[in-house]
Amino acid sequence: MTEQPRTPNVPAKPSLDGLEEKWVRAWETEGTYRFDRTRTRAEVYSIDTPPPTVSGSLHVGHVFSYTHTDTVARFQRMRGREVFYPMGWDDNGLPTERRVQNYFGVRCDPSLSYDPSFEPPEKPDPKRQLPVSRRNFIELCERLTEIDEKAFEEMWRRVGLSVDWNHLYTTIGDESRIASQRAFLRNLARGEAYVSEAPTLWDVTFRTAVAQAELEDRDHPGAFYRLRFNGDERPVYIETTRPELLPACVAVVAHPDDERYQELFGTTVRTPLFGVEVPVVAHRLAEPGKGSGIAMICTFGDINDVTWWRELDLPTRAIIDWDGRLAHEPPQGVPAHPYGELAGKTVFSAKERIVELLRESGDLDGEPRKVTRPVKFYEKGNKPLEIVTTRQWYIRNGGRDAETRTELLARGRELVWHPPYMRARYENWVEGLAGDWLISRQRFFGVPIPVWYRLDDAGEPVYDDPIVPAEDSLPVDPSSDVPPGYTEDQRGKANGFIADPDVMDTWATSSLSPQIAGGWERDADLFSRVFPFDLRPQAHDIIRTWLFSTVVRAHLEHGSLPWTDTALSGWILDPDRKKMSKSKGNVVTPIALLEEYGSDAVRYWAANGRPGTDTAFDTGQIKVGRRLAIKILNASKFVLGFGEVDSGAAVTEPLDLAMLATLSGVVDEATKAFEGYDYTRALERTERFFWEFCDDYLELVKTRAYGDGPEAQSARVALRTALSVMLRLFAPVLPYVTEEVWSWWREGSVHRASWPEVAELPSGGDPAVLAATAEALRQVRKAKSEARASMRADVARAVVRGAEVRHVAGPDLVAAGRIADLALEEEPVELTVHVTLAPTG
Repeated sequence: MTEQPRTPNVPAKPSLDGLEEKWVRAWETEGTYRFDRTRTRAEVYSIDTPPPTVSGSLHVGHVFSYTHTDTVARFQRMRGREVFYPMGWDDNGLPTERRVQNYFGVRCDPSLSYDPSFEPPEKPDPKRQLPVSRRNFIELCERLTEIDEKAFEEMWRRVGLSVDWNHLYTTIGDESRIASQRAFLRNLARGEAYVSEAPTLWDVTFRTAVAQAELEDRDHPGAFYRLRFNGDERPVYIETTRPELLPACVAVVAHPDDERYQELFGTTVRTPLFGVEVPVVAHRLAEPGKGSGIAMICTFGDINDVTWWRELDLPTRAIIDWDGRLAHEPPQGVPAHPYGELAGKTVFSAKERIVELLRESGDLDGEPRKVTRPVKFYEKGNKPLEIVTTRQWYIRNGGRDAETRTELLARGRELVWHPPYMRARYENWVEGLAGDWLISRQRFFGVPIPVWYRLDDAGEPVYDDPIVPAEDSLPVDPSSDVPPGYTEDQRGKANGFIADPDVMDTWATSSLSPQIAGGWERDADLFSRVFPFDLRPQAHDIIRTWLFSTVVRAHLEHGSLPWTDTALSGWILDPDRKKMSKSKGNVVTPIALLEEYGSDAVRYWAANGRPGTDTAFDTGQIKVGRRLAIKILNASKFVLGFGEVDSGAAVTEPLDLAMLATLSGVVDEATKAFEGYDYTRALERTERFFWEFCDDYLELVKTRAYGDGPEAQSARVALRTALSVMLRLFAPVLPYVTEEVWSWWREGSVHRASWPEVAELPSGGDPAVLAATAEALRQVRKAKSEARASMRADVARAVVRGAEVRHVAGPDLVAAGRIADLALEEEPVELTVHVTLAPTG
């Protein structure tokens, strides 16, 4: 049921100015969007809202995608569902650390002691960052994120997100840390989490491991160097882009079917400069058509090196340290000279020096051949990744387990995708996994891995028997908390313990957003009413990270999907059709747009971006949205200004019934579109009707509506009925202007009113009446325009001919067109109007 109308109280000069401040305050005071947790699960619609990364400011891409979600939330609320719409802040991880480093001019040094009185420099110097303890650094992270989070909340409120701010969480807060650590401990207990020392993709800038899902291929300039390896029978020439890895060479490899190297398989060759004997081996991954067809295997230059090393059971000669420099000591079997010329250098400097040495020795054949090729980068990094052997934590995700992979593919088919073709991206990702999910990070501001290790008599850690806390003691920080059965003075001592130094990847916490927001094992009543959630809205580019990892965690912990449906938004593109992102420096911040055009206008632009489709940023469309909002104000004032409606008055006139019949079709189409998560289609259909209503129906009916008697009452009832329906149809996209107009003549909030239904509109109308009459009026106007006459000019005679003449509402056409003599002639042709203007003067 919708709220009953009352006597309108319309402002003399309606305006969009100040609507955001007015209604944000009212919605909060009145609890308009507050979740009612007494409703049953069947009555609840729950949304797993993306927690935006709190590291700087929001940009229009955020407004774009979050508006899409909000339109769905508002529609479902008006459909009678109790909407659980929480908000979270993703405030741990590298983006926050980097912002804190630059903002305060500090860097974390875990070897330093905590200084309780520490204050950051008044004038930070990002190039000379002050080292601080881990605890001091975390305190600065918390201080800055609190500032950013307040700004984010203010922005989202202004945009008009109808979230319940009482259900706010942060990914570094106690509730999130408890959930994240609990889930990890259960993964560990079931054998789904494990620690392994192995070659790991490594970012040398951030000095942390990187997961497969965080990789980007970027074109990177380089060169091929043709090197001579000496064999007993003949020299072998190898082309490589990484001559600095010569000290790490453990073999050379060719394809088993390559005729050029058949006699060399099983023999050895000696590396240039170092003279280390390495075997010549065969493997299917070698590419005969690439370079000379034979490659050196180094530990480790790329993913192929790791595969060859593992499958051919080769030795390890690691030379690159965590900081991206060559180790100070050569690996076993490699002579100190000339390795000493490279020790401690960056990869770039080592490459320069080794090329000089190769030239001097004559082992460089010809000049380097420049090339640009795709290279693996960490998505947030600016240097190519290295592969370093480290001890890391993993969660099984089907990358090494065919059965789990099959189960997760089945989950993807169980999930309802909007748009449907996005499922292929999920399946391609799962089918292409090369390993399990690496979740540990060598960083500071994150959820600590809740594990300690016992030290043996020699003070060496026993990694295969980790010490874990009880769940009721969570959250814990192993770097400052003590494991069960130990005391602090045993930390770091023989027969004592050490803490696992790592934190979890931020996705390892964000992947539990439904559990965190829904109160998993914290609020069983709430969890039973919202989980599994109904909707996961997100951008399409993080299907492989956030969506997939959330499916993994729910599958492992609950044996179900975390939600039934997912709706994917596209990217926002700049004028050059490139994705907007902070890293590219091409973003537009929304505050100026919101202030200049208003939130409804910006939301209108966002809602015109179809699900899953990339959309160009366009201020022109924002301006269209503002004009629409202004027109809603003015048209509504006009409609409500025709006078009161008598009690018991009904819609009786053919034109009025035709307009409402047309509107009935709009209600049906918009409802079906929203049910299919196509908010763009719903808006398009509603907007088209609204402009036709203003341009045609209002002009046709206004003379009658100002009059007296049943015909006037019919017009007024039809006008107000249509206004009520249109406001509710527009409400999910344009919350401010619709709430403002609703308040002029209705009690309560339009956002708690019921979504319009076909059944509430009178039946019996024929849309053809409105279409034919409107077309006739347009031709009358056209004739006046061509004669350069005023639209108020009188028409002496108008002859309407055509098959649709029988549908023309003559009296309304006469009044609107100022026609003295109207003739309607039915003929089997398209409708035409011959106009004779009355003499002037």
